Amino acid sequence: MDWIQNAWPWYVSGPMIALVMTLLLITGKSFGMSANLRVICAACGAGKKCDFFSFDWKVQRWNLMFAFGAILGGVLAVNFMNGAEGAEISAQTVADLKALGVASSGESLLPKEFFNLEFLLTWKGLVMLIGGGFMVGFGARYAGGCTSGHAISGLSNLQLPSLIAVIGFFIGGLIMTHLLMPLILG
Repeated sequence: MDWIQNAWPWYVSGPMIALVMTLLLITGKSFGMSANLRVICAACGAGKKCDFFSFDWKVQRWNLMFAFGAILGGVLAVNFMNGAEGAEISAQTVADLKALGVASSGESLLPKEFFNLEFLLTWKGLVMLIGGGFMVGFGARYAGGCTSGHAISGLSNLQLPSLIAVIGFFIGGLIMTHLLMPLILG
């Protein structure tokens, strides 16, 4: 059981992602998690109020099932296949986060300092949650897809817009890590 409870090596998980992407390419489909929000809104009748949601959402049912499977897989993995080891984070990253006041870094995937109700009910917590959610939603809509859609599906289709978007994601991540995060946590 240890092999399924621990992180899978790249030479197992990488080819599995490639297999899924190949099957999607063969069937003429492209994958993206953020597109499912539009599909859910359309299925709930948002097309009556806004033309953006007026499309045949039933064509995208397979994408909803894919997202549901990903969520279900995550729930099963966390609750039944969670290994005894914590997150594998480099020692330098753990030291950098601890210097910023994130004492629980390296112990779990989600730092306890941010993922609790007490932090959520602070101004900093609300600003981070609402501001971060708005920026992710705006960025995914402005870029025409989220990180999974561009980095996994778009790059496997050799799409130039996805390459540009992924470069932008990395630049944004570097800005957040090295400029904004020290300001927010400082």
